[in-house]
Amino acid sequence: MTQNPPVWIVDGARSPFGKFGGGLRDLSVIDLAQQTVTSLLDRTGWPVDDISELVVGMAMIEGGLMVPARQLAFAASLPETLPTLTIDRACCSGMAAVGLGIRAIRGGARSALTMGLESMSQTPRLLHETRWGAKRGDLTVEDLLMLRNPLEGGVSIARSVGQEAEARGVDREQQDMWAVQSHERYFKALSDGFFDGEICAMTTPNGPVEVDEQPRPDTSLEKLARLKPVYGGPTVTAGNAPGLNDGAVAVILSGTDALSQHGGTPLAKVHSYLQTASTPTSSVYLPGVAIGRLIEEAGLTASDIDVIEINEAFAATAVVSTKVLAGGDSGLERELHARTNINGGAVALGHPTGASGARLVLTAARQLRRAGGRWAVAAICGGFGQTDAVLIEATE
Repeated sequence: MTQNPPVWIVDGARSPFGKFGGGLRDLSVIDLAQQTVTSLLDRTGWPVDDISELVVGMAMIEGGLMVPARQLAFAASLPETLPTLTIDRACCSGMAAVGLGIRAIRGGARSALTMGLESMSQTPRLLHETRWGAKRGDLTVEDLLMLRNPLEGGVSIARSVGQEAEARGVDREQQDMWAVQSHERYFKALSDGFFDGEICAMTTPNGPVEVDEQPRPDTSLEKLARLKPVYGGPTVTAGNAPGLNDGAVAVILSGTDALSQHGGTPLAKVHSYLQTASTPTSSVYLPGVAIGRLIEEAGLTASDIDVIEINEAFAATAVVSTKVLAGGDSGLERELHARTNINGGAVALGHPTGASGARLVLTAARQLRRAGGRWAVAAICGGFGQTDAVLIEATE
């Protein structure tokens, strides 16, 4: 069997993740992306003329108007001859962009600039009836941020997540406990300086934004227990789910030839990437299924994985997915909890929908180097029952 050409994660950077209507609200997604890309390229010295493709993942494309990736190429002074692609796989978009970069390099590209980005603060409302006029009557404004599932009759995703979590034996208290842990781990990583090599400051009309705005240092189990479930669901609350956020993430991928030419030590090496899909309500457990497939195909077991990043679309997602991955082994489940989202997750730092998948890959690679392990995996669900997952290995 022909072996896939090596793909290296050279480096990456991200903006701070802003609160909804917070410090980044006056920056468009193109502004966020341009500043992030410029910071990364300046820091790494990676030559723009040796980037073969620019791939951008974004869920709320209406907020970026037409072809955001192409707009970004011009805004960041990238070559006019650089092919660009914008994709929408909902929450999976940023990791799917990384995945397409991986495939491009395995198909012969020298390097790829991959991104996930979102400005939920600038996501517009839609007024459908105005296109052809409405002589009389009320007009209905649609808010794209309500995140309804049209395949399930417009029911909020939060409701189906809570129902599926309970069906798999994960109750409200377990979800709240995970949410508290996410904040605690985030602030531990912050005090340890973990994010110093990851976050680049953003310049805004109201001054610089240098830190994530979403994390709450006073989060406690007692406070979360007082919150009521949202959208008629049984377990999901504003405290055990992430907020609506703004942010951008950039990751440089390279083949061996370009890496050898430009030097430097990459963060990690990509082993494999896959996409999976199932029923529209499967998102809460599907990352566990996808990770299981990745490691099985690599001849590994869950115990072999040193670093696990699972997007906390809801706290329930990480809890249920690790439960699925453990396969009923409670001891292994506890071990997986200890290795999953060790620097905090989206419940703490935020979930700019299209950006989070790329952040997971970057964080997994950086934590793998920091921890000195061998294997790391990142997975994210989204798009009504879809998941992207990446297995990476240490470079030395």
